[in-house]
Amino acid sequence: MTTPPKQLLHIVFGGHVKDPRGVEFDDLSQLDIVGIYPNNEEALNAWRSKSQANVDDVNMKYVLVHMHRLLDDPEHQD
Repeated sequence: MTTPPKQLLHIVFGGHVKDPRGVEFDDLSQLDIVGIYPNNEEALNAWRSKSQANVDDVNMKYVLVHMHRLLDDPEHQD
């Protein structure tokens, strides 16, 4: 019996940013939460798809956050 791969959660979300060089969003209530994914590959595919679909809007930005890094590191917990 094979052991399933370790779950490494990632989240992909996006929205309009104030400056395309940063990640300060205009309106947090309007964020597009794309989803939570069990591994980097699936999250990267979702991020790429949403980013490419919005390539003509310079102020629309999607990000991929490695949630597992925050969950595993007690220094990042509030």
